[in-house]
Amino acid sequence: MATRDAITVTLIDDHPAVLAGMEYWYSTADPPIKVVASGATVQTAWAPPGDAAAVVVLDLQLGGRPPAYDDLRRLVDAGRQVIVYTMRDDEKTALTCMDLGAFTFLTKAEGEEHLTAATVAAAHDLPYTPPALAGAFGADTAPDRPNLSLREEEVLIEWFQCESKELVARKLGITPRTVNSYLDRVRIKYANVGREARTKANLVARAIQDGLIDVDDL
Repeated sequence: MATRDAITVTLIDDHPAVLAGMEYWYSTADPPIKVVASGATVQTAWAPPGDAAAVVVLDLQLGGRPPAYDDLRRLVDAGRQVIVYTMRDDEKTALTCMDLGAFTFLTKAEGEEHLTAATVAAAHDLPYTPPALAGAFGADTAPDRPNLSLREEEVLIEWFQCESKELVARKLGITPRTVNSYLDRVRIKYANVGREARTKANLVARAIQDGLIDVDDL
């Protein structure tokens, strides 16, 4: 039985069978995850009750249109935790979605195990890197330096120069949760090139090494 603490999710996919399958997976999760809305257009995530879900699962291609990058960007800018769940499995698409601020990127071939685990992680602001995304990160850069997006660099540098993530959020016009998401992705990218940066001090050291900032800028 769902409780008041149940994770809530909105599903956006234009294939009824896929929606039915995801709803079944979530209903049999332990504990169950509550699907509050599902539909074939992104409007599902903006209208009640879909607008209140903790997590949005977004099919990247709806109605045969090109990838819905603009829809993804708007959801992320509104502070939503978005899991891209798509048939596309190329590295460029995965990295583009992550650069736009998706919580994580899943191919539909990765299925129930990774979708439910990613949803739980998204609801609790914990990073989650499924196999396809890990492979994309690994192919994204030279062995010793991650390829950070301009927005990731901006958030990182502002965080170095501010006292708190809340101040970073106010300065950049985003939410603290979005700040955390960007910083989590930076850490994941560093980990994937064998240069873990678990603390703020670690990240400062990496950024100085990579020429992103100068000691005098701190």
